[in-house]
Amino acid sequence: MANRIYGYARTFSKEQDIARQIKALRDAGIKEKDIFSDKSEDKDAPKPEYQRLKNQLRAGDTIVIESIDQLGWNYQGIALEWKAITKDYKANIRVLEMSLLDTASKDASLPQGFVADFVLQLLSYVAERQRIRIRRRQAEGIAQAKEQGKVFGRPKIKRPLKFDKTYHQWMNKEISLKKALQILRLKRTTFYKFAQEIRAAQAGADGAEEAAAAEAAQV
Repeated sequence: MANRIYGYARTFSKEQDIARQIKALRDAGIKEKDIFSDKSEDKDAPKPEYQRLKNQLRAGDTIVIESIDQLGWNYQGIALEWKAITKDYKANIRVLEMSLLDTASKDASLPQGFVADFVLQLLSYVAERQRIRIRRRQAEGIAQAKEQGKVFGRPKIKRPLKFDKTYHQWMNKEISLKKALQILRLKRTTFYKFAQEIRAAQAGADGAEEAAAAEAAQV
């Protein structure tokens, strides 16, 4: 059976365009039926198409990817997959962005895959360091923005001015919970959150009164 050539595309973020990757694979001569792709923003998410590709892989076959980060999120992940494909499956990897990363290279002056393995170590390390720098810059940017008073995420909901009155009406069974939510225009979970705050404050006040009464009794 003739060796087959497969293409694999993968995205890790909204910014990455998987359609562009697939076009690059098609332009490299890979048939549509032999191209597999996964899309996820979670580095730990399952990769069903990649697994399906590996299940079909046979010794001598080739996987073509546009860049090395399609194999993994970081250096360890990339190196692990590279070893699994080239050593365990005895298949080849070709990276379109870097012609040296081709374990099927026929350069007789070097052992097969030697240059590819060396370049992989270097590039995957650089890729991981770049991700670390990006995450650090993002964290520094967020910290600086917070110092300047910028707020991230959803704005915190303030307790409505008439909450206490409506809450006591509900507690005294003068109105239903549904009516209370309509009056305050709150969700059930938010209503209960504010209700818990009132109960906690009341419990603290009651505890303080008891402590004061006990202290007065000892005088």
